[in-house]
Amino acid sequence: MSGVVFSPLVSMVVIVALAGGLTALCLYAAWMRLAGWALRGLGGLVLLLALSGPSLKEEDRAPLTDIAFLLVDRSDSQSLGMRPDQIARAEEELSASLDALSLDPDAPLEWRRVEVGDATGADEGRGTLAMRALSDALAGVAPDRIAGAILLSDGQVHDMADAPGLDAPLHLVLTGQPREWDRKLSVVAAPAFGIVGETVQMALRVDELGFVPRDRDAVTLSISLDGEDVLRLSVPVGEDITFDVPIARGGMNVLQASVAEGAGELTSRNNTALIEINGIRDRLRVLLVSGEPHAGGRTWRNLLKSDAAVDLVHFTILRPPSKQDGVPVFEMSLIAFPTRELFMEKIDEFDLIIFDRYRRRGVLPPSYLDNIARYVEDGGAVLVASGPAFAGVESLWRTPLARVLPADPTARVIEEGYLPRISELGARHPVTAGLEDYAPRPAVDGVPGWGRWFRLIDLEQTAGDTVMEGPDGRPLLILDRPGQGRIAMLASDHAWLWARGYEGGGPQVELLRRLAHWLMQEPELEEEVLLGDEVSGDLLVTRRTLGDVAPTLELTAPDETILTPQMVEVGPGRWEVRIEDPVQGLWRLRDGDVTGVAAVGNAAPKEFENALSTDEVLKPLIDATDGGAIRVSDGVPDLRRVREGRNAAGRGWLGLADRDAYTVENVSLTPLAPAWLMLLLTAALILGAWRIESR
Repeated sequence: MSGVVFSPLVSMVVIVALAGGLTALCLYAAWMRLAGWALRGLGGLVLLLALSGPSLKEEDRAPLTDIAFLLVDRSDSQSLGMRPDQIARAEEELSASLDALSLDPDAPLEWRRVEVGDATGADEGRGTLAMRALSDALAGVAPDRIAGAILLSDGQVHDMADAPGLDAPLHLVLTGQPREWDRKLSVVAAPAFGIVGETVQMALRVDELGFVPRDRDAVTLSISLDGEDVLRLSVPVGEDITFDVPIARGGMNVLQASVAEGAGELTSRNNTALIEINGIRDRLRVLLVSGEPHAGGRTWRNLLKSDAAVDLVHFTILRPPSKQDGVPVFEMSLIAFPTRELFMEKIDEFDLIIFDRYRRRGVLPPSYLDNIARYVEDGGAVLVASGPAFAGVESLWRTPLARVLPADPTARVIEEGYLPRISELGARHPVTAGLEDYAPRPAVDGVPGWGRWFRLIDLEQTAGDTVMEGPDGRPLLILDRPGQGRIAMLASDHAWLWARGYEGGGPQVELLRRLAHWLMQEPELEEEVLLGDEVSGDLLVTRRTLGDVAPTLELTAPDETILTPQMVEVGPGRWEVRIEDPVQGLWRLRDGDVTGVAAVGNAAPKEFENALSTDEVLKPLIDATDGGAIRVSDGVPDLRRVREGRNAAGRGWLGLADRDAYTVENVSLTPLAPAWLMLLLTAALILGAWRIESR
């Protein structure tokens, strides 16, 4: 390649000034009718040309291949219907066409394949990031070598804001069918938490997109909570629908809303919505009944009052009716304690009732205690912390409450120092499992690192589970489920020694917290439970059981695939299994009669929010680059090379620009004329002008 270039010997400002002056002089000479003005002008022009330094530039160029890109969208939405077959056929034919174009010696072409999948890692859930993939592919290529890009996709791209500047055509080869339709369920508003015992308000919306076969006024919406159907209602299409959902228990409540799949609908993946609502208790109402003042009474009170979420009513019997000491009643109390109101009329308003060293002394009549037994059987919770009186004639066991107690006293009280120990069953029970980790000192040779107690009421267990033991393996803490409620029985009144720090103390606060949560039927403290959590993109399934036999786990994926993985015991009564790369949606868990649910990601990932194939998303970028869009269902387009700037798309074909890119290997500069020749020519012209003018 050759051409003329200029390398001025002086500043261009000087050359322009001289040219202006020369022009003015020539015009003046012509006006004055001087005969040699033309030759003088030519002489000046030759001089200016010499000052501009003209040279002949010759370049040795080596042509470069143009580069094209074939982006293949393999995101989840490309697995619908006929799209996998369309992708395979189109990719094969487009690859063959690109291979053929690359063999053309007159317009060499190199092409590169780029795979576009679902977003992973920190971008998980953001959908198809095709523009980011295209930007990364273009980053290592000079812009003047890019012949174009072909995107094989359904057109649903979710990162158009990251679209690169492209000085070459972008084409879309569209999968899917032209007359698709789909039904979509969206969550308009949903709370992150709700108060146990109350309802939360939610808003959902059902839309039908695309070429809907016929108009529908309403569809049926089904609502399930933790896998159990709670609501079915007919909702209008295209309108927000608001409804209330009851929160019956604490912990995570998994709510699934779904509408039925329509005939011919593209996918049902966006017919379901998953909402996780954390059930929390507004206030924990506790009734503490102390049978008599003692050293541990204030400890119980301080523990309960230290929790701001606890509303405590403390009823202490200071002076039983049988006591006759001559002290006037008006000097003993300011007001009468509302025992009937508490134990008969409002007993069901309490979440937990604690009997601390209570003895039968006529303060609470049998009808009151019978009502408490009814309260437990109907779903209430009672904790009995026994004192010496439990072994005698004043024992609670000799009241109507006995029918819900899990043990009978033997009338023996053991008073000797002993270390409370976790039983073999207690090591698997969530109330006491791992309690040693909260001891002030680490365990040594199996001996817990907490202080001793010095009293134990000897009991004969009749029901429930013994999770803590005293001397010689005697029951210390028994848990039972009478009727629909729960009861815990602590066969000692020396738990306060832990709170006082005797011999280092012990985890009384943690033990009481777990007991309270178990008594109130919190899911995190259930003995037989299946839990599923999403951890680092995987599904972690945990089975907690009091049995020692490996669970027989059955998992039902959102796509109805059934898995039966083997669980691994990671601790006493605790089994786990990890499912890698699980399908997003609601998983149903089952081990015999124990069931559970787990929400993984979104029931309708971004890929399926709108899965209709369309060129509308990419159309602005396609138009800006003079590209085209052709459906695979209309035939895989032919590919051809077109001159840069020409139309790059037509009926049944797509074009890749011929950029004529090259690299310069060598450059040589040759002056057009030596300086002496330019001076000689200038002098000759000036002498010629003088000769003419002198005649």
